[in-house]
Amino acid sequence: MIYFCAMKIPHTFTIVFSLVILCAIATWIVPGGAFSRKTVEIEGTTRSVVIADSFQYTENAPQTWQVFLSFFKGFSKTAYIIAFIFMIGGAFWIMNATNAINIGIVSFLRSVEKLQKLRFFKKVGVNNLVISLIMIMFSLFGAIFGMSEETIAFIVIFVPLSISMGYDSVTGVLMCYVAAHVGFSGAMLNPFTIGIAQELSGLPTFSGLEYRALCWVVLTIIAIVFTLWYAHRVKKNPKKSFMYELDNYWREKADETQELQKKQKSTYTTWAVYGIVSLILIYCAFAFTYSAITIGNNMVSVMLFPVIAAIFIPFGFYSAYKSVHSYIMSLLLLTIVLLIVGVLGYGWYVGEIAGLFFAMGIAAGFAFHFTFDKVIRLFLEGCKDIMNAALVVAIAGGIIIILEDGKIIDTILYGASQVMSGAGRTGSVGAMYFIQSLINIIIPSGSAKAALTIPMMAEFSDIIGVSRQMTVLAFQFGDGFTNMITPTSGVLIGCLGMARIPFSKWLSFFLPFLCILLVIGFLLLLPPLFMQFNGF
Repeated sequence: MIYFCAMKIPHTFTIVFSLVILCAIATWIVPGGAFSRKTVEIEGTTRSVVIADSFQYTENAPQTWQVFLSFFKGFSKTAYIIAFIFMIGGAFWIMNATNAINIGIVSFLRSVEKLQKLRFFKKVGVNNLVISLIMIMFSLFGAIFGMSEETIAFIVIFVPLSISMGYDSVTGVLMCYVAAHVGFSGAMLNPFTIGIAQELSGLPTFSGLEYRALCWVVLTIIAIVFTLWYAHRVKKNPKKSFMYELDNYWREKADETQELQKKQKSTYTTWAVYGIVSLILIYCAFAFTYSAITIGNNMVSVMLFPVIAAIFIPFGFYSAYKSVHSYIMSLLLLTIVLLIVGVLGYGWYVGEIAGLFFAMGIAAGFAFHFTFDKVIRLFLEGCKDIMNAALVVAIAGGIIIILEDGKIIDTILYGASQVMSGAGRTGSVGAMYFIQSLINIIIPSGSAKAALTIPMMAEFSDIIGVSRQMTVLAFQFGDGFTNMITPTSGVLIGCLGMARIPFSKWLSFFLPFLCILLVIGFLLLLPPLFMQFNGF
């Protein structure tokens, strides 16, 4: 591994495009095939699902010049993530120009240093506590409402925080992206994976919650322990970081913060923005007095917007009175709260979230007394800065395009299903898990993979005498872990692009930990095979 890291690392675009070519070659070797499909309605959404035992070989569709067309098609297929990356990158570039986040980080770390003097925090380690609490929060977000794309927006907050705490950009990604996806893997109430998979399996929605909650606890603890170990290793010897040289960009930013940490007084534009935001919140408090928050199958009406307005209006006034930087940080906190409310209460996805952060960026720029023209120029600079990450997402989408147009995805799935025959109960469950993990590298979308694999896997589990809940659990783990290394995941590529971590560096770092997660996942599949658990 040391030798590999010493080698010249190819650009992420080079690696992903090479995978596109390999997939095109596979379309010449793997025979074409297709399952018959039927349309079903799941929770008001129409989905096309595979009919078990309907596979038939078809004529090959070898891909040639389509390799170059795949970039365009991949751009179209992943346009929503690409637009999200551009809008997030542009919005945070505006906010970064105000230096508010960096000053906020410095203030936070000063507060942390004061806590370090207390006996309890000195013994536990304040930094350890901060990392653990952040990871638990994001893991819960992943487990409850399937947080994934949303983590892209948080990278530009937690990577600088990690650098300022004496760690590296990898630690920042572990704190939010990996924590959310470990929670996603140990999903308790994730409607996009568990909800769909159980519906397709004919199981009560979110049944078996107790054992999945146990799995979430185990996986989250393991992720936290690994992150704390790596963070401590890097802080003790920064040169052991996989990103020591490449993190110079973030370290220089942190050094600039130390020189520019003087807070500025609010101007009339700061107070104008405060007034407009307060009026909008007052309107929302009356127009959306009760918000229906959905967690799993449970729905509760809560007076969220009145509470948010009641807290932000005095808090925002105090922040604006202190400094313009404090007020901009209060805008960032408000944005994060609204994001959670929007996702849980109003079904927001990347479009609404991108719009929310875009509005935050504009409000922050005006609050700092930037002209409208400067705000636009800063936004475009941010888009330009993040362009490489967006383009890599596009070419990564081309991998799936080549496999679909080459008509070999169903053949791969059918071949994988044959591997399970005659493997016994334990072997079959392990094979399901292994196959789901491999398929996830090609198709990182949990809902799409559920529609493709669950109908067939559920019937196979009946034949071998395994609970359908086990099939869903194998799908759940297989769908989650390999998300964190597959180049076809626009979310992973987007997060790495935001953090300026080359995919090859991430792969060499994360692969050993992924192997640990895969082994733990298999071990967690065994108890329900031999013991009775509710829902299994």
